Amino acid sequence: MRIARRAQRIEPFYVMELAKAASAMAAQASADQRPMIYLNIGEPDFTAPPLVAEAAQRAIHEGRSQYTPATGLPPLREAISGWYATRFGLSIDPGRIVVTAGASAALQLACLALIEAGDEILMPDPSYPCNRQFVQAAEGRAVLIPSGPAQRFQLSAAQVDAHWTAATRGVLLASPSNPTGTSIAREELERIARRVRDRGGITLVDEIYLGLSYEEAYGHSALGLPDGLGDEVISINSFSKYFSMTGWRLGWLVLPPALVPAVERLAQNLFICPSTLAQHAALACFAPDSLAEYERRRAAFKARRDYFIPELNRLGLQVPVMPDGAFYAWADVSGLCERWGLPPAGAKPDEGGSWALAFEIMRRCQLATTPGRDFGVAEPGRYLRFSTANAMAQLQEAVTRLEQAL
Repeated sequence: MRIARRAQRIEPFYVMELAKAASAMAAQASADQRPMIYLNIGEPDFTAPPLVAEAAQRAIHEGRSQYTPATGLPPLREAISGWYATRFGLSIDPGRIVVTAGASAALQLACLALIEAGDEILMPDPSYPCNRQFVQAAEGRAVLIPSGPAQRFQLSAAQVDAHWTAATRGVLLASPSNPTGTSIAREELERIARRVRDRGGITLVDEIYLGLSYEEAYGHSALGLPDGLGDEVISINSFSKYFSMTGWRLGWLVLPPALVPAVERLAQNLFICPSTLAQHAALACFAPDSLAEYERRRAAFKARRDYFIPELNRLGLQVPVMPDGAFYAWADVSGLCERWGLPPAGAKPDEGGSWALAFEIMRRCQLATTPGRDFGVAEPGRYLRFSTANAMAQLQEAVTRLEQAL
């Protein structure tokens, strides 16, 4: 059977490969062995709060499961608009909001609407691997630009200037970022957006972790950029992380008004509509009791960060930039690789470095982590990602096991 070239270009998602290996190791463990601790997947241990679950049950009981408009339930679009107003002080027209089947569908729709074959999109290295696959699926090319700790693992306006070519269509940023949990300073984001606008390009910003910002200096949306820049940004968001609805597969886009009809046509043909039951449930996310619960959870995530990052640093797994959002620790483990006699990262990403270390930690500590292989090509063997989405007791046990192994 002939497989299309676009499908052959899509790389495996190695986070999931490690997850399978961890699950297999856990299944083979004897009864007296320690259970596996999973700090590899970026999924909150919290699930949808009670009001959201109750709203889903009511929708099922009342038979509210028919198709919705392709752009989403109007009350949900209005509720999202209200959240921007109360949380960020932004006035977002609900007509600019398109509800999608998760942030993945949002990215697919945005890329298909804006990227032509051969267009190049500038992205930081490291960055979330699926984002560049959406660019490639739209026949574009993701240009990964090494972005180290000195610039918070984010693109700078100077890099945009240096790498912009006749083929460049725009930039795809993430703030806060997966895998680093770092955000772009507001002033730098404004400079990037101006550079892109001056060149007639597009600025896409993945903001799915925006609700989980912990520092006032970084907890801002690109939609609030001045001089009309925010009106031109394409913002991608999700109910998965802050709203704890990962498996419900619900997200949204905020678009420039002129782009909404094109995205709506694509959504009608590709998805019909997002999950109706998930949309009815998500309306309860914005109830006062639910929002209060989400803020309690945000405080819990911050407390986990504040405990875990210093502990990694103490153990010599240095996190060069303190994450200001999300629930990740991007640790430089090159010293540990050398200490444990592991081969350095080779020409192939599965030779040595953090890839080998992830399996060694799994063997020695029964602790699943994520090597840098997924997130870029600049220094994938140098870094290991830990997810702090687990309960504090799990993080404390993980530190104990690492300390024993060291």
